[in-house]
Amino acid sequence: MGQQLVGQYPIHFHLAGDVDGRGGYDPPTYVRELSIHHTFSRCVTVHGSNGLLVKDVVGYNSLGHCFFTEDGPEERNTFDHCLGLLVKSGTLLPSDRDSKMCRMITEDSYPGYVPKPRQDCNAVSTFWMANPNNNLINCAAAGSEETGFWFIFHHVPTGPSVGTYSPGYSEHIPLGRFHNNRAHSNYRAGMIIDNGVKTTEASAKDKRPFLSIISARYSPHQDADPLKPREPAIIKHFTAYKNQDHGAWLRGGDVWLDSCRFADNGIGLTLASGGTFPYDDGSKQEIKNSLFVGESGNVGTEMMDNRIWGPGGLDHSGRTLPIGQNFPIRGIQFYDGPINIQNCTFRKFVALEGRHTSALAFRLNNAWQSCPHNNVTNIAFEDVPITSRVFFGEPGPWFNQLDMDGDKTSVFHDVDGSVSEYPGSYLTKDDNWLVRHPDCINVPDWRGAICSGRYAQMYIQAYKTSNLRMKIIKNDFPSRPLHLEGALARSTHYQQYQPVVALQKGYTVHWDQPAPAELAIWLINFNKGDWIRVGFCYPRGTSFSILSDVHNRLLKQTSKTGTFVRTLQMDKVEQSFTGRGHYYWDEDSGLLFLKLRAQNERERFAFCSVRGCERIRIKALIPKNAGVSDCTATAYPRFAERAVVDVPMPRKLRGAQLKTKDRFLEVKMESSRQRFFHLLSDVAYIEVDGTRYPSSEDGIQMVAIDGSRGHVVSHTSFSSTMLQGVPWQLFGHVAAIPDNSIVLVVSKGRYTSRGLWTRVLEKLGADKSLRLKEKMAFVGFKGSFRPTWVTLDTEDHGAKIFQVVPIPVVRKKKL
Repeated sequence: MGQQLVGQYPIHFHLAGDVDGRGGYDPPTYVRELSIHHTFSRCVTVHGSNGLLVKDVVGYNSLGHCFFTEDGPEERNTFDHCLGLLVKSGTLLPSDRDSKMCRMITEDSYPGYVPKPRQDCNAVSTFWMANPNNNLINCAAAGSEETGFWFIFHHVPTGPSVGTYSPGYSEHIPLGRFHNNRAHSNYRAGMIIDNGVKTTEASAKDKRPFLSIISARYSPHQDADPLKPREPAIIKHFTAYKNQDHGAWLRGGDVWLDSCRFADNGIGLTLASGGTFPYDDGSKQEIKNSLFVGESGNVGTEMMDNRIWGPGGLDHSGRTLPIGQNFPIRGIQFYDGPINIQNCTFRKFVALEGRHTSALAFRLNNAWQSCPHNNVTNIAFEDVPITSRVFFGEPGPWFNQLDMDGDKTSVFHDVDGSVSEYPGSYLTKDDNWLVRHPDCINVPDWRGAICSGRYAQMYIQAYKTSNLRMKIIKNDFPSRPLHLEGALARSTHYQQYQPVVALQKGYTVHWDQPAPAELAIWLINFNKGDWIRVGFCYPRGTSFSILSDVHNRLLKQTSKTGTFVRTLQMDKVEQSFTGRGHYYWDEDSGLLFLKLRAQNERERFAFCSVRGCERIRIKALIPKNAGVSDCTATAYPRFAERAVVDVPMPRKLRGAQLKTKDRFLEVKMESSRQRFFHLLSDVAYIEVDGTRYPSSEDGIQMVAIDGSRGHVVSHTSFSSTMLQGVPWQLFGHVAAIPDNSIVLVVSKGRYTSRGLWTRVLEKLGADKSLRLKEKMAFVGFKGSFRPTWVTLDTEDHGAKIFQVVPIPVVRKKKL
């Protein structure tokens, strides 16, 4: 049945209008209890028709979208207890076509069109919903070449339905009922809410064919009016399993999931709002009361293609795997934000050596922003080692160089400590020193750190350039800059940098070329009164015009709020009045200093204030032939600040507060020379889960810990004199330490930094090429393997390690 010709389908409701009670049909029109199989074009097509009931219908082995809504105005249709199986690519629409068809069928494109199949086509789906206001209940989608359920957006209606609704209606209409649906064994995803179709014909300006896949964003509001209250899209009791890429990819404003299940997908769920700004500022995405399973008991069947068959993480037995044997399986990906994850359970996510499986992770190769208000609460883990709860990524397969801006700025808020064991903490990438402070605790297995603080974002837009590389430095860690490439394509007329910053701190910004002549700095996620102080690098002889404004992105209106005047005193930068601020131009260092303070209140999930986005705009008249605007050498140490902890680290959960048998052991070690008034004194200690072991004499201190239970089994010191020559006493002590022991070592004062004794550190996991300096701290392991968390810090002025170690210590199985 059906032909690869427009309109030739097994069942086709064509421009029937309202076929329910609104159209005078009582009972409503229905299609029931049909089996449609081996069809050459679709299964059931609903075109320009509303209120149809499609119930107990099976579609099997079809070409092109199976259950298909066509032009965009189709609303109130209900698909109840329908099953779609084995949906294959067709030729009719770009979205029907696979990569080969996308390249070959170009008659509707403009001359010179170069197809990009994964962007323009490759979207064939079992259920293709061109309007969100339709109901899907008790349906199942399995075996699609691309996707099970896809909600796509027509900015304006197409085909014979042109003019039936106003532009943007479909992007704002609330979602119909989506309840108790299933998607499995699909290639791209079980479900997608994202993208639109091109509603204009091919032209020289846009050569793509009519109805090609394009970008679009979903933001449901009452009556499809973005000025009225939001009306969240509710997805309830959705099950997605054995989908190769995603269980679900959902982009938009208020998209909320409740009581859903995800299992055996490459990536269980990605929630996305917008790469630069949320399309619907003030909205959030949320999942609660849901289950994620990394590797279920459904191991699958080994096929001829062993690329997708390999060892499971939990028991190492063979099973089907998504994408590839070493693909980093993850339950939820953080992307954009704000995202709320609440009361969810993660089961059987187990990393192997060579496969970075994790329950929580971040989007791979991410150029976009990461919201510090991504919140996680009341998370449970079952058969998930504590080392596999989170993974921030590392250079290598799938992660590439891990050098895109979003890779570097990833962060989320562990509200109750159910992930990290530190309630109220923020989890961040371990090398992002814009958000770190001296007491942050490293988690080597996650490649992350546990921190505390108050965070926001600063968007810096550099105009009339797109290829500048920005360097931003927090003044209390001047040797730890963050380099950002910008989130936008190089062909754009401006570039945008989106760092997460700690509030009430000072920063400097530098460039790898001459500074841009025009900057806009947006205060993102700032509450009223929040501030940062920033020095922007410019060439000598530059003059400035600086103003502040508020930009309403929804209404596209901008209001000037003030100007900045030059002051010759740095202290006056702190003084600002309504409509008037100060800037300090320090020509010797090349830094233009501004204090950026939010003036207006902000709603809880909004990126901008209730009045709009607060911005500072800088126009600079830069001398010709100016060189690279990198002022680092003149800025520091002059403007360096003492690193302090503004928000104390939360107390770690212990004992009955913990919900799993494995846990983190908190280890703190420090060796430094500190000044007390006019006296200098050497300070050294080892602290294990809050119990401190101070060093009493120059030399090294050693604490051994049972790697199975986390109990301290020995604590001893070795003087500098004892370390000289052949330190038999030290060798004997280490030999007596049982295998599978964590061994902590810290130096104090004048210790012997060279000699035979350093072989002990090598036996405990240190590199054989180690060169110790005046101060040293070391976390080692006595056993048959070298754990990820073995760490050595050695410096002339101070050595410090704050980190956690997993208990029990278990060796990861190899892939």
